[in-house]
Amino acid sequence: MNDQEHTPDKTILIVDDVLENLDILKGLLESHYRVKVAINGRIAIKVALSSHPPDLILLDVMMPEMNGHDVCRFLKQDDRTQDIPILFVTSKAEVEDESKGFELGAADYLLKPVSQSIVLARIKTHLALNDQRKLLADQVKVRTAQLMLRNIELEETRREVINQLGRAAEYRDNETGIHVLRMSRYVRLLALQSGLSEPEAELLMLAAQMHDLGKIGIPDRILLKPGKLTEEEFAVIQTHCDMGYKIIGEQKSEILTLGASIALTHHEKWNGRGYPRNLSGEAIPMTGRLTAVGDVFDALTSVRPYKKAWSVDEALALIAKEGGEHFDPGLAAIFVGLMSEIIEIMGQYQEKTA
Repeated sequence: MNDQEHTPDKTILIVDDVLENLDILKGLLESHYRVKVAINGRIAIKVALSSHPPDLILLDVMMPEMNGHDVCRFLKQDDRTQDIPILFVTSKAEVEDESKGFELGAADYLLKPVSQSIVLARIKTHLALNDQRKLLADQVKVRTAQLMLRNIELEETRREVINQLGRAAEYRDNETGIHVLRMSRYVRLLALQSGLSEPEAELLMLAAQMHDLGKIGIPDRILLKPGKLTEEEFAVIQTHCDMGYKIIGEQKSEILTLGASIALTHHEKWNGRGYPRNLSGEAIPMTGRLTAVGDVFDALTSVRPYKKAWSVDEALALIAKEGGEHFDPGLAAIFVGLMSEIIEIMGQYQEKTA
């Protein structure tokens, strides 16, 4: 048991240009630690950067060519060696010398002539402190990795919940629910081309999937009616905007707040003749204006109980025509110029057929 206790498991590097000093320190330490020596600063740096770096360095200050302060500065600036404790060993005890060493990152000072008990006690203390620091750093890394994994899982869950929430209403009048996936990609594409950043466009794409959530409250006899709606029936359809806004409610979540705004405003028109608030122009939130273009285009090019699907050319012609009336004219013009990207999205998110 005593042999195990005294088996050296730490390596100390002693740096001094005076061989007598090296011999003294080595004699004090070699029964307690593995000891390496260096007679100048350049050799010390080479040893510290080796595949088996020391656990602690005893560094003389007064050395020719490269003094101890220079060595310390170099090691503390390198990621590979910056955490190795450095204890200066010097016969100079001036306050300014100590201050400079601590500013450079030294852990402690030992004064020559050295005392074995003091040297061993200081080394033991700083090795223990460094082991504790490493342990805490490892625990932080593990915990950070766990939190990152948890955040990824939460993000994936959030996306899936929003996807399913958005598709819930679509299953009422579109069995595949593919409309929300496709139109939200149109909205993302248009948002990016309109100057929104990638994160903003991604957030908008997710929030846009909740645009028709209020349809959950519309009776089937109206929602699924194959013929033209009466004025009374259309008035009921219009309530889905307010209904979607109320279902989502006021939330702290940015994406839910955005989804509520889109649900409320995606049927407003640039000319003020939309619903439910008769907003016009830039009084309509940009997110509502972006969603309106993608929503109408996908509705036009999709089969519905009351209509056949329009061709891409026909739908884009209507978008262009309605710029300045139904749609923000700038957004309409941008969207019409994205035909190839739009067709690509259509190909990726096709309706399933029996």
